Amino acid sequence: MAIAVRTLCEFAARLGSLEHSYTPSPTAIEGMAGHKKIQGRRGPDYQAEYLLTGDCLGITLRGRADGYEAKGYQAKGYQEYSEQTLTPLLEEIKTHRGEISRLGEGQRQLHWAQLKVYGALLCARDQLAQVRLRLLYYDIGKDLETPLEETWEHAELESFLHDLCTRYQDWHQQEQAHRVKRDQSLISLAFPFADFRTHQRHLSETVYKAISRAQSLQLEAPTGIGKTLGVAYPALMAMPRRGLDRLFMLSARTTGRQLMLDSLSKLKGPDDGLLPVRILELTARDKACLHTDLACHGESCPLASGFFDKLPKARQAAANRYWLDQTSINEIAAEHQLCPYYLAQEMARWSDVVVGDVNHYFDQQALLFGLSQQNEWRSVPLIDEAHNLIERARGMYSAALNQAQFSAAAKAAPASLKKTFTALQRAWKRLISAHELADSVAVKVGAEPQNHQLSTVPTELNGALQRLIGEITEHFSEFSPTPELQAVLFDSLAFLKLAEQFGEHSLCTLEVRTWTAGSKPRQSASLALQNLIPADFLAPRFAHAEAAILFSATLSPARYYHDLLGLPDSTCGQTIASPFSAQQLQLNVLNVSTRFKDRARSLPAISQRIAAHYQAKAGNYLVYLSSFAYLKQLQDYFQNQHPSLPCIAQTSGMSEAERLAFIERFRNGRGLVGFAVLGGAFSEGIDLPGDDLVGVFIATLGLPPFDDYHQQLAQRLAARFGSDQSYAYTYLYPGLRKVIQAAGRLIRTPDDTGVIELMDDRFNSPDIQRLLPTWWTENAHSQAMRSI
Repeated sequence: MAIAVRTLCEFAARLGSLEHSYTPSPTAIEGMAGHKKIQGRRGPDYQAEYLLTGDCLGITLRGRADGYEAKGYQAKGYQEYSEQTLTPLLEEIKTHRGEISRLGEGQRQLHWAQLKVYGALLCARDQLAQVRLRLLYYDIGKDLETPLEETWEHAELESFLHDLCTRYQDWHQQEQAHRVKRDQSLISLAFPFADFRTHQRHLSETVYKAISRAQSLQLEAPTGIGKTLGVAYPALMAMPRRGLDRLFMLSARTTGRQLMLDSLSKLKGPDDGLLPVRILELTARDKACLHTDLACHGESCPLASGFFDKLPKARQAAANRYWLDQTSINEIAAEHQLCPYYLAQEMARWSDVVVGDVNHYFDQQALLFGLSQQNEWRSVPLIDEAHNLIERARGMYSAALNQAQFSAAAKAAPASLKKTFTALQRAWKRLISAHELADSVAVKVGAEPQNHQLSTVPTELNGALQRLIGEITEHFSEFSPTPELQAVLFDSLAFLKLAEQFGEHSLCTLEVRTWTAGSKPRQSASLALQNLIPADFLAPRFAHAEAAILFSATLSPARYYHDLLGLPDSTCGQTIASPFSAQQLQLNVLNVSTRFKDRARSLPAISQRIAAHYQAKAGNYLVYLSSFAYLKQLQDYFQNQHPSLPCIAQTSGMSEAERLAFIERFRNGRGLVGFAVLGGAFSEGIDLPGDDLVGVFIATLGLPPFDDYHQQLAQRLAARFGSDQSYAYTYLYPGLRKVIQAAGRLIRTPDDTGVIELMDDRFNSPDIQRLLPTWWTENAHSQAMRSI
């Protein structure tokens, strides 16, 4: 078990408190660019990314120093050495922004520890008496180098490394023993039930073969087949056989994460005992944090104070438990009086299976992807409800700045920041003026907001934003953060990070609104970066994985998801047959138009069909509409026509408790007509088997609106994937995916029956019907859709 030098130091060299402050760190791209800039200034004998390996106390270490110079190259401006006294040099470069004095002592110690371990490995390998170590802090904003240079004797470095490895040795041996025990148990892992569900064995065999071949898989399998367990079981079995280090079970929904934990809890170890696999649940910071009003710093939060001093005992307690869901993490954190969020982040380094949100592997600062790179893990992400990843990833790689938000923050800002906010407002005005003149747009007071599509990200705001970031950061080093300032700080950082990566995969949009205040015209703008093609950001994540398993009930057509997600060319696709039969289903198409201009005329026909089914069989029904406005129209009409029928409707912005209450009405009662928005909280991820739901009506094709954004999206997709795919990729496939997901709420088990009524004449099109699940119409009697 070789470990990264950084991992050793993060385990054994960290002491004291958490020191997470509001110091803006460079992006990964900025950091790499900064490293290359410094390395490019060195001499011809300077070797960048220099690999060093070695052993200490039976621990194999591996890492790359940022730079190595065998002749002890002297950069211009550093202390000069004579040729006779030059000794080899190792350099570690740390990029930063802002005053270096804000860097905590714990961080400095960690940086020096990493460099000293490299020095020890070099001295041992080359039998050197001493080595020069240079820790270089590089401010990328100011192009300023701050070198800290020391010469160390081999004996001193050897002693330092020995101390670190002594602290790590017991844990290392424990982890080796755990790995052996884990793999032995997984070799003989038994399926938790007497038999597989219908087609579930085929699903599991497909997953096992894909992982065994190190091949990513797009797996479409119907609801009710037991997908989550059917995927987790073979993936666990493959771990010892393929030498896998980690499985990441990821979902786009909280409900999906709980389903994963429920499935894993069914798997047992030897003699029906606890499976000796460390399983961790990761939760969002705002849900795990117990002191959301305090900074993550020892001087502010009691659970951050002395965190690393208390961590060893808490870490050992967590390692002994195996099952580390949020409840277990909270219990251990409370017992040892440290932060539960950062305890879970620490245990992500030492857990075999991590259950979390898709952003934990796919977003810009993803913890699991970062650890996989650092430790060179052979990992497999298992992505449930993978059809959601396209839109989730677009959100991860989009950002916006709103001038009005900065104006509101300025009013609440302390006097020390007023000038900086004023300078930023002047920058906003320059931005508006420059692009209105460039586009020759005459903006009229009270007119609709003007939208400008920009080919590049404008730079008018950059200097003012950088200044604001620095001064807010400085302010937060002395005073508690306020929500308004914190929001503009985070938004500014996110925007600038994405601006560096702007390309054809994204849109840059400037929106300008004009109104009057008194007799004077006023203007306000927003600047947005909207990701259109997430593949460019996600492809490196998939390429790094040993394999990735994407599974959902709706992953057709496979090429659409392959292209938009950036999956490897070797990815295979598999559709698992449904255990359900068309005989369980009454499938109708209502010949009515639900297009925007026809919605008012559609209300009588739709209302009559719902009432007719209810009168034929009183039970629970769900009606899905394209928008809240259309929902309200139909609900009002239906209740006016059928006042005796009990109704319930989804409303915009429902809380989690309100959503739960909505679903419980269906589970605990009968004879209810519910109205919901297609693509919303109630159209996927909910389970209403048996009599909980007897019918679904879908009064829309689900197509996104034909607005400026989707027209731009269509153009970009046409340029990338061909004009023949543009309409389908932009409108048709996303719309029908929502239709199929909503209809999937009905038939959840082989015993369920019910009606699905597709209320739009476009469903009669053969091109549309070819994209619907085949089991809806295929059976021994070749039942087809009935058009009404």
